[in-house]
Amino acid sequence: MTIDSSLSWQIEAVIRGLHDDPFSFLGMHRDVDGTLYVRVFAPQTASAQIVDKATGAVLGPLDAIGNEGFFCGRIADRHQPFPYLLQFSAGEKVWTVEDPYRFPPVLGDLDEYLLKEGKHLELSRRLGAHPAELEEVPGVLFCVWAPNARRVSVVGNFNAWDGRRHPMRKRHGCGVWEIFIPEVEAGILYKYEIVGVYGDLLPLKSDPVSFSQEAPPATASVIAGLPIHTWSDDTWMQQRASCQSAASPVSIYEVHLGSWRRRDCDQLLSYGELADYLIPYVSDMGFTHIELLPVTEHPFTGSWGYQPIGLFAPTKRFGTPEQFCDFVDRFHQAGIGVIIDWVPAHFPSDAHGLVRFDGTALYEHEDPRLGFHQDWNTLIYNFGRPEVANYLQASALHWLGNFHIDALRVDAVASMLYLDYSRKEGEWLANRFGGNHNLDAVDFLRSTNGNVHARHPGALMIAEESTAWPGVSRPVAEGGLGFDFKWNMGWMHDTLKYMAEDPINRHYHHSQMTFGLLYAYSEKFVLPISHDEVVHGKGSLLQKMPGDRWQKFANTRAYLGFMWTHPGKKLLFMGCEFAQEREWNHDRSLDWHLLADPLHRGVQDLVRDLNRLYRTLGALHELDCDPAGFEWIEQNDHENSVFAYLRKGQGGAETVLVVCNMTPVVRTNYRIGVPSPGGWTELLNTDAQHYGGSNVGNAGFLQADDLPWHGRPHSLSITLPPLATLLFKAGN
Repeated sequence: MTIDSSLSWQIEAVIRGLHDDPFSFLGMHRDVDGTLYVRVFAPQTASAQIVDKATGAVLGPLDAIGNEGFFCGRIADRHQPFPYLLQFSAGEKVWTVEDPYRFPPVLGDLDEYLLKEGKHLELSRRLGAHPAELEEVPGVLFCVWAPNARRVSVVGNFNAWDGRRHPMRKRHGCGVWEIFIPEVEAGILYKYEIVGVYGDLLPLKSDPVSFSQEAPPATASVIAGLPIHTWSDDTWMQQRASCQSAASPVSIYEVHLGSWRRRDCDQLLSYGELADYLIPYVSDMGFTHIELLPVTEHPFTGSWGYQPIGLFAPTKRFGTPEQFCDFVDRFHQAGIGVIIDWVPAHFPSDAHGLVRFDGTALYEHEDPRLGFHQDWNTLIYNFGRPEVANYLQASALHWLGNFHIDALRVDAVASMLYLDYSRKEGEWLANRFGGNHNLDAVDFLRSTNGNVHARHPGALMIAEESTAWPGVSRPVAEGGLGFDFKWNMGWMHDTLKYMAEDPINRHYHHSQMTFGLLYAYSEKFVLPISHDEVVHGKGSLLQKMPGDRWQKFANTRAYLGFMWTHPGKKLLFMGCEFAQEREWNHDRSLDWHLLADPLHRGVQDLVRDLNRLYRTLGALHELDCDPAGFEWIEQNDHENSVFAYLRKGQGGAETVLVVCNMTPVVRTNYRIGVPSPGGWTELLNTDAQHYGGSNVGNAGFLQADDLPWHGRPHSLSITLPPLATLLFKAGN
């Protein structure tokens, strides 16, 4: 066949992988005179023929143009496009396939508009790799955002990773590239081959909206589509909002799935095996929720998930997306909520990830003063770009919708809010008003929280935010950021610093235990003893405590008693509940053998009982976020390092007295004022022998004296055990 010179450059562009609009040239097209032509590029193929799909008739061979696999042929006596097949041969092998370039565009006009505007909250249903049927032909629809790329191709095992074979169609209105590849199936590996804006071939890229990835250190995406799961958690989902309100008991067990428990030979457990062990343990311990360190896929295990590559795929380390669905479902059936850490603040610079995705700073900022995170050597998302904000919001909604996650704990919010976060003078750029607030990040967080609450009522958004930014957990309509809760990092730092002091010096630091009450109701708080406090040389919770071995355990028990009775929801990292001795190591299981030691088992029993009381006594949780739920009785006894306070339930129906003695001295006849006469039952004593203590106490019951004290009409004469927290309730 003679090829017009005007077409030769296009043929050459296809063969060299440089054609930027392959659908305008490949496949079936009608010439100006009405003649139908079919053009095909099939390297390593000796011959090609056109087959009428309706009749199976072979309509004739296509002519080879050169010897690199390009074929072209005219369809005689046909003037309207029709469904066809391609029949190829190489040696003795003959096979028939669908032509990807005969299929029409798939994204609709509304999709294109919403993608362009950055308002496509169902992004995960359009971008990524979706097994689908088009014109009754099974295959996979691939869509990826790369607006500045010259060419984007899907590569994988199905095309010998040859980027010339499946270049995609660009939707210029939104910068998304799409292609439907027939007969490709789920489970196959793929990536995107991208020619950047300057014509350079970029490193192969994983799909930013992949739903499954190879297990690290491999980096390919896996064709999976959205997870398919038949949910059995209707009861939980219907009652979730009431189980997660500010008036409900929320006690969170923070878990790193790779090191909570392992098989023999140090092998990771699967999602199913983890559920087998975790659910009965968490239920027995009385926690209401688990919180998972990020399960989004991440290339470096040592990042614990906080440097994710794709925000739509559960890590393959423990199984498939469907198995993760089952993991969540089983927790819900057991009445346990599931929280995951979500990381929209930054992403790693691995070449196969988002960095300069189409040859430009697409997801990040071009200027490192805005786009580079010096603390973590990562890149900061450009929150002001609508498509990037859309990508992140869609990720949040993906986890809440497709995986029934109950809450997202948003990591590193402080680093998002401040342009000068961890930067010296001259290393950051001011906002348009000359200030240090990242206005784009503020808008992004408010919009995300608003969309989450609108689309998933009852789901929570929790901020890890360590500064005095006002209104983090205040509704957006009231000028806040719209989170439901905020981690109380100040309380954590102050109280741990106090506990690390030798008891002989604690009277100099008394205010570190009381200061948190000055701002306890400025936000709705979670009290976090998280993974960050037991790594990087900080020592375990037990190691932080001063004194000999007995005193370390007594301090730990007293502190946990103080924490569980302090206003605020609770979060405890795995291992702290039985006083793990060594620092947490993400490459090792927790030291479960320690539970053979009565001191470790005693701490575990204490946490179990604290959770039971916290959940059953309204005074300990109903007014966690309301100043009416707390009243100091003794906050100024510096010399004795004693604290006493009341926790109250709604309507004053229930009152619990808490007394903490933070010295190793037994104090007899210590008088505490109380609001009511009669008997007071000792509900819990962290010095009880059952918990590993010295068993000093009050025989379980005290009678109030008609002796005014601490401004109250009645008082108790209490024996305070050494390094202990006591709980009393009025009545029998």
